[in-house]
Order: sequence, then C-alpha cells, then structure tokens
Amino acid sequence: MQTRAPLFTPVLVTGCLVILTGFAIRASFGIFQIPIASEFHWPRSDFSLAIAIQNLAWGIGQPIFGALAERIGDRRAIFLGALFYAAGLVLSAGATTPLAHQAYEVLVGFGIAGTGFGVILAVVGRAAAAEHRSMALAIATAAGSAGQVFGPPLAEGLLAVMDWQMVFLVFAALILAAMLVLPFMRGPAPASRLELEESMGQLLRRAFADPSYMMIFIGFFSCGYQLGFITAHFPAFVTEMCGPIAAGGVLAALGVTSTSALGAIAISLIGVANIGGTLMAGWAGKHYPRKYVLSSIYLGRTVIAVAFIMTPMTPATVVLFSLGMGSLWLATVPLTSGLVAHLYGLRYMGTLYGIVFFSHQLGAFLGVWLGGRMYDITGNYTAVWWVGIGVGLLSALIHLPIREEAQPLVA
Repeated sequence: MQTRAPLFTPVLVTGCLVILTGFAIRASFGIFQIPIASEFHWPRSDFSLAIAIQNLAWGIGQPIFGALAERIGDRRAIFLGALFYAAGLVLSAGATTPLAHQAYEVLVGFGIAGTGFGVILAVVGRAAAAEHRSMALAIATAAGSAGQVFGPPLAEGLLAVMDWQMVFLVFAALILAAMLVLPFMRGPAPASRLELEESMGQLLRRAFADPSYMMIFIGFFSCGYQLGFITAHFPAFVTEMCGPIAAGGVLAALGVTSTSALGAIAISLIGVANIGGTLMAGWAGKHYPRKYVLSSIYLGRTVIAVAFIMTPMTPATVVLFSLGMGSLWLATVPLTSGLVAHLYGLRYMGTLYGIVFFSHQLGAFLGVWLGGRMYDITGNYTAVWWVGIGVGLLSALIHLPIREEAQPLVA
C-alpha cells in the first residue's frame, strides 16, 4: 500500500517561519512614515521614495536570488538575503538624510528578495508532492500574511517605548535570528530528467515567446501597485483622514483609541483576512482554472477599492475595507507562482517567477512613490486610488486569455 505524501514538511514549516519574519518587518515600514518625516521635517515623498526604491530593489533582486538559489543552493541564497536585510536596517537606523535612507533601502529590498516569496516558494514547490503543491504554496504565502498581522502592531508598540532607530536594530536582529531554522530546509524533490536537460536560456526563450507568460507578467503589475501603495500609505492615510473613534465603541473597548493605532491595526486586519483568503485561493487553484480565479480576485479588489474611495472614511469603513481587501491581498501569489510552475516546470521556477515578480515590484514602486508625490502636490491620495482601480481592472481582463496547458519541454 502506497503511503500518502504529507502536506506539512520541514521545508514548508521552515519556509513559513522565514517568510513570516521577513514580512512582519516589511509590512511595518508604513508605520515609520510620520515619525521619520516629523523628526527630520521631510516632505512625505522623501520617505515614500525610500520605500518605493525598496520595492524596486526587491523586484530587481528577485530573479537574481532565484537564479542564485538554483546555482548555489536555496539555504545559502536565503542566508545571503538575510545579511542584506539586516545590513540595510542597521545602516538605515543611522541615516539622517533622504538620500541615505533611499540608498540603504536598496539593501533592504535585496534582503526581502532573498528571504521572500521568490526563493521560498520555489523550494516549497519543489519539495511538495504534486497533489499538495497548490495548498503548500498557499500556506507559505499565508505565512507572509501572518507576518503582516504581527509586524505593524509590533512596530507601533516598540515605537511607544523606543525611538525608530532602535526599532530598526531590533528588526535586524529578528531577521538574523530567523536563520537558525535554515538547517531544516533540505531535501526538495528533484526535477524531471527533461527539466534538468533544458538550460535556463532555452526555458527563458520559450517563456518570453509565450503570450501567456507575458500576460502573467503584465497582470501582476497591478497587484504590486495596490499592495505597495496600501502598505506604505494606508496607516498615514487613516491617521489623517479617518473620522474619530467613538469613545464607547468596540474599537475603543479593544484599546484602539486613536486613528494612528487604527492605521496600524488596519494593516494587521488585512493580514488576518488574507490568511483565510490565501488558503481558499490555494484550494480554488487546485479545483478551478487559475486564470479565472486570478481574474475574479482582481475584479473583487477593484470593486472594493471603488466602494471605499467613494464612501466617507469612518473607523467602520476602514475595518470593512481591510477585511475585504485582505481576503484578496496575497491570494494572487500562490495562483501566479503555481501557474508558472504548471506551465514551465519546477527546475527554474525561482527564476521565472522572479521575473514575473519584477513586474509586481515595478507596480509597487509606482504605487509607493506616486502616493507620496501626489500627496505632496494635492494634499490627498485620491488620484492614486483611481490609478490603482484602473490597473486592477486591466489585470482582471488580461488574465482571461491565458492558456493553461503546460508547454512541451525541449528535449
């Protein structure tokens, strides 16, 4: 009798812990918008540009670290990413000019690339049995959401007892401590003989000639735009624009008495909702065509964003938006990475997904930078929201023609 392969493996558990830690730190950067700008009297766009550069460096670094993992090994690539991450945080703690922050965020971005989805999902995908691959990718992605739950409130709590520079040092220590679990990340399933025989150059030419791959590349742009903008600017947006929290209401009873605290909690609520949403996306990707599930997610995001921006902002609408958008937040990641693996195999999944993810981070760069720039010009974020709605609708449409049949390997 054949033993059924387990869903939870040491590789999956280890990957989840690394992603959770890295994303807890990454998701907290929006909390530092106001403290840093207030200390140095910078316009909002200066620190926004630093976060935007971080996202762009993450996108540039993703295919690089994906290729490194395939050349030197997953664990070495992840450890190298952690060193970049910690170095960027430590140097940022001593930065006193916008240019210094923007330069050091390149290191942070490369660190996120080395410890984030591109490398981790590739090794998880290779290690998972075929029948569990979609759900394993979803669980690893949901770990990023769990990090998002804890990161912003942790940053907010630490800022109450120490300055932002010390918080950056604490975060640097956390990402290095996460590397203690790396020895357990071993033993991924081997690629097929044909996958091993096909060179990376051959596969890249095959992918770039495939319209489906280019549609995935273009479609992932809006995901990055929306996530980058909301992560970086939503806490400040809520702090400044939300109506007051009722003294006798539910939020006040839970200890959320200021709009700044609500801004941090909003990012956490997005993460909470996304844990369930991402797991549901993993299940849906196993039972339904991924392109239709992805199209539905982007359409849902568009509808939620339209409803939010056209409604006066109150604590209740912030909570509802966070839960609604959160349920669709990272749900695109296991579906997109799974689609890449399905179409082109597992051997160079890290590199191919990394290239697609570069589009995601181009969108994130634009969303973060444009948010700060338009705020300084107009005093609000309205135009940036409507751009996000437009690109979200484009992504909903562009996924529909994707061909999901796997391309034949070059023998």
